[in-house]
Amino acid sequence: MAEKDAKANEKAAQAKAKALAAKKAAEAAKSAGPALAVSDGKEGPHPVPRLKKRYVEEVVRMLMERHGFKNPLQCPRLVKIALNVGVSEARDNIQALDAIREELALITGQWPQLRRAHKSISNFKLRQGMPIGLRVTLRGDRMYEFLDRLISTAIPRIRDFRGLEPRGFDGTGNYNLGLREQMIFPEVNVEKSLKQHGLNITFVTSAGADGLSLDLLRGLGMPFKLAAPTGAATAKPAQLPQAAVEAGRN
Repeated sequence: MAEKDAKANEKAAQAKAKALAAKKAAEAAKSAGPALAVSDGKEGPHPVPRLKKRYVEEVVRMLMERHGFKNPLQCPRLVKIALNVGVSEARDNIQALDAIREELALITGQWPQLRRAHKSISNFKLRQGMPIGLRVTLRGDRMYEFLDRLISTAIPRIRDFRGLEPRGFDGTGNYNLGLREQMIFPEVNVEKSLKQHGLNITFVTSAGADGLSLDLLRGLGMPFKLAAPTGAATAKPAQLPQAAVEAGRN
């Protein structure tokens, strides 16, 4: 009995010592702070994006002169930029969804939102609630920083680029841009990327009209195609006088 009591007391002492050591380690870690920098979701102090400066100092004045606005608040502005990626292979390989999600987070600087199927479609082997896409909505300074990188870095890397198509407007001043590959963004590591995929970028403006929105995006630096001169495609070749035609027949 004495030996059993001694062993029990020894085990209790060891357990107490371990608990005390774990408590001290936890207190030390708490006082030292986290090992990695943890973000609270709030933006810290940073310089004003140069594209936002350009809008305030140049684009607003250009729009007022061209469209006759008397107040700067009448000028259209960029409200938000939404990026959407469809991940159809996620139904068979969920790792593809995680890889694309990380790439989209690197491109935008914001963690993407997972989108799920609203209803089941048997022909596409799709069930309700299945993850099928990713979405990111950018606003404020982060929106202008992404647009700046898109215009100055990503779009010039498009293969055989000859200008953006102005037919992407929806009639209310919003513009949709479809990209065939995500490799044009320098943030994407080509060696680690599993598969090439496209994405859709929607520029939501407060213009309300396509022409006004086109002037806004052009002023911000979007490289749209130039419109063809009026009547250039329908011009008819010059005709010879009737007397010259009859002389040629003779």
